Amino acid sequence: MAVIEFDNTRRLDIIPLGRVAIDFNPVDLNKPLEESTTFKKYLGGSPANIAVGMARLGKRVGFIGKVSDDQFGRFVTNYFKKEGIDTSNIAVAQNGESLGLTFTEILSPSESSILMYRNGVADLALATEDIQEEYIKNAKAIIISGTALAASPSREAALLALEYAKRHKTVVIFDIDYRSYTWKATEELLVYYSMVARSSDIILGSREEFDFMESNPGSTDQQTADRWLACGNKIIVIKHGKAGSTAYSHDGGVYKIKPFPVQSLKSFGGGDAYASAFLYGLMAGWPIVDCLEFGSGAASMLVSSHSCSDAMPRVEEIQEFIRQKKAEFGEMVARA
Repeated sequence: MAVIEFDNTRRLDIIPLGRVAIDFNPVDLNKPLEESTTFKKYLGGSPANIAVGMARLGKRVGFIGKVSDDQFGRFVTNYFKKEGIDTSNIAVAQNGESLGLTFTEILSPSESSILMYRNGVADLALATEDIQEEYIKNAKAIIISGTALAASPSREAALLALEYAKRHKTVVIFDIDYRSYTWKATEELLVYYSMVARSSDIILGSREEFDFMESNPGSTDQQTADRWLACGNKIIVIKHGKAGSTAYSHDGGVYKIKPFPVQSLKSFGGGDAYASAFLYGLMAGWPIVDCLEFGSGAASMLVSSHSCSDAMPRVEEIQEFIRQKKAEFGEMVARA
């Protein structure tokens, strides 16, 4: 029996909820942001990137979010449509809210940072009236992004989506997606992150993100997994960047993966590709360790690419990448 079951009668495979934004990545690399003069525009935001990633992998993808009533809002909506993502539940802001803008700084392949403009953004204006119960009922899974919980009315909209998902046995995936600049207080973060984490089925996050969510940086991976599995989660995935990642399942399984060697261009974007590919494997019924390997391969491909959304790979591309890396470096999987 699979560690987690998805209802294959549902019309949609997955619906991410939350942030959609615009990324501006510098073309003149390895410079401080203040010295960069030329940028390339991409669709951005972790939930949006995951939506594109899963669509590229052949999944039937929807999206719940809110966009600006301007050229940038039309850009991201049209981008989704071109990728085959259902946009019927993307609302348009009516009070002048804009899309969030992200300017990235690529100082070196291992040193990157971001400058975000997040005041009065459309995604945080998502409201409870934008959440359609029937839409969630007809999906195998939803992804709730942690940034959607950072402010009202978006947090209430996310919690309502969670309630509808639990009501209809739609799998809930919580992507911690911690961004310090979106939160006013640690106590506020603890309240809303814990509410979702206790009711989800799968949690994805880095070691640092789990530390923030638990307000306990001394926890081991096993302690973290035990805590959230005891709440009813089926799978906990903890990422350690270049040190690899580990998944813990409710049946006691522990699965580890090493990263694939790659020449990085930037140090961001890999997590969204990882999530897309890992969830693809999970929905296909693969063993968890194979899902981890697929996610690790996709992540390695993304950090060597200039963009996030535009570079999301297809199934055969990830498979070929993994085949080549194993031929070059040997078996990469570290099985527990």
